[in-house]
Amino acid sequence: MRPVNPDVRAMVDAALKAGVRPLQDSDPQTARENYLAARRLDQPPLAPVASVMDINDGIAPGVSLKIIRGVDTAEPLPCLLYFHGGGWTLGSSQSHEGICRSLALAARCCVISVDYRLAPENPFPAAVDDAIQALRYVVYHAGDLNIDRTSIALGGDSAGANLATVLALLGRDGHVPEAVYQLLFYPQVDLRMTASTFDTAAEGMLVSAATIRWFVDQYTPNPAARDDWRVSPSLALSLSGLPPAFVLTCGLDPLGEEGRQYAARLEEEGCAVTALHISDQAHGFLNLGGAIKAASGVLAYAGFMLSEEWRHTKNRLMQENTQ
Repeated sequence: MRPVNPDVRAMVDAALKAGVRPLQDSDPQTARENYLAARRLDQPPLAPVASVMDINDGIAPGVSLKIIRGVDTAEPLPCLLYFHGGGWTLGSSQSHEGICRSLALAARCCVISVDYRLAPENPFPAAVDDAIQALRYVVYHAGDLNIDRTSIALGGDSAGANLATVLALLGRDGHVPEAVYQLLFYPQVDLRMTASTFDTAAEGMLVSAATIRWFVDQYTPNPAARDDWRVSPSLALSLSGLPPAFVLTCGLDPLGEEGRQYAARLEEEGCAVTALHISDQAHGFLNLGGAIKAASGVLAYAGFMLSEEWRHTKNRLMQENTQ
């Protein structure tokens, strides 16, 4: 029997007692409304940050950005471009603002949270196209945004981590600006859903194998698309040359095994990896910090590792400029 964190157990029991319906039992719009309402209840109060600004125009149709600066300084800040989770179907910069504020404070950086078009109204490749446009916009407008264009990292949770991995691969191959780091929280990297523990790891959890299958069906209604590496980045022929990565996985998660395999492959192919596996946590717990107390500590650690990479990058660039 798999261990279950007491906070996770209490949250699941409370949801069952309240008769909360699984997300996949609703239509997408109702699921979106329920998801946002639940996040407001499950998150701690938003942490104070230096500034928050929204950009709703000029990027691409249906794409907007939330600019969160953790430090009050006139100096350009390093930047984390963050893609929210929610199975490409739910979520927004609003539902994930707590995560982004925590990272902005922990890493002393600017976090730019991306609202991209959602499925099923906008299936693959809409989210990938939007992610590309968001990255290009941020790099092009780095001066206006007061961020350091040489210190841009990519991050996200679940479906958002999928988009971050795709952008990292595109950047390595010269199709988009290259990133210096990947911050991947319980990433979905193989939409074929073939991991041996996919169906069993999250039995009794709020996000189950059935939930993930529903998300995948919304995003890729054509199953053949799941063989495209831009959908399933674990199918990329090579992961060599990618930037360093932080990969968080959970034991009570249908995606846990594929995430661990992806982290191991990154390391095998020469990528520096910080792999954190928490066997008694469930998918999505970072967005439930009001109920699951471990979330704050994990975000603080992830932010520290991100700031360390930026420190090393800055030192390397200074050495190159003095040679």
